[in-house]
Amino acid sequence: MRSRSRPVPDRSPLLRVSTARAHLWETIAQWMFIAPAVTYLLLFFGYPIVKNVVMSFQQYTTTTFYTGAAPFVGLQNYAEILSSDLFSKALLTTVLFTAGSIAGQFVLGLAFALFFHRRFPLGGVLRSLLLLPWLLPLVVSGTTWKWMFDTDTGVVNDALRNLHLVSSGIPWLTGTSQALMSVILVNIWVGIPFNTTILYAGLQDIPTHLYEAAKLDGAGPVALFRHVTWPLLRPVVHVVLVLGAVYTVKVLDIILVVTGGGPAGATETLATQSYELSFQQFEFGRGAAMSNVLVAVSLAFAFVYLRAHRRAQHT
Repeated sequence: MRSRSRPVPDRSPLLRVSTARAHLWETIAQWMFIAPAVTYLLLFFGYPIVKNVVMSFQQYTTTTFYTGAAPFVGLQNYAEILSSDLFSKALLTTVLFTAGSIAGQFVLGLAFALFFHRRFPLGGVLRSLLLLPWLLPLVVSGTTWKWMFDTDTGVVNDALRNLHLVSSGIPWLTGTSQALMSVILVNIWVGIPFNTTILYAGLQDIPTHLYEAAKLDGAGPVALFRHVTWPLLRPVVHVVLVLGAVYTVKVLDIILVVTGGGPAGATETLATQSYELSFQQFEFGRGAAMSNVLVAVSLAFAFVYLRAHRRAQHT
């Protein structure tokens, strides 16, 4: 009697369904992890940016909070601030303040990073103390420096007089030419720890055997820095400069505490102008337009710098 073999059932559809279901649940699980971060960014970053852009096209004043009416004025707010005589002066001050701060922070930060790259007793303690300007609230730092720069009772002028370098006090905060230099010095002092920390971390990633090989070839300190340290540290340098510039362009609290934008508008920047329009003159529409211009300046600087860096890499 011939035995009949039973047909084997085709399980490929079941397998495909099971695989698709597992992939679906995996996708859902991934979105569940991403959803809180996306929600946070939309609520606390996306909405304020969109609201600020909308306000810049409206006549948004204190009466809007009571009546709810904010008439659409188009580009009028932008036209008013861009055609103002104060804008060109504030833009120039912003450029000078940013360039001076970035140059001082980077040069001194790199010098400190190279200094601490060498091993010596109490090096870790000194690195920790270097972080103090970064840890202190900026209002506290600004108030302290304002007292130090006081023309009559400040310790800076007192030290200069005791060293017989000046006969009378320098008007650090009241002179139109000295005030900008004063806030630049304060901002350099605040930004040195950030530059030192990032550059020091970049130096730690450079292999030590490259220095040893270069020394065997007779390279001195200058040649080591030029041919080993600087080329390998360049990617970190670009990050430090871009982040430092974007942060410095929008510095507000230091200038407000130390000089308040004076004297005679000598330390007025785009950031302080935006603050004054919004919270002193209560012209929120014009203040929003000024802040959008400030964002555009920051993005333009970052774009130009990164583009130039990319071209330098390809040449």
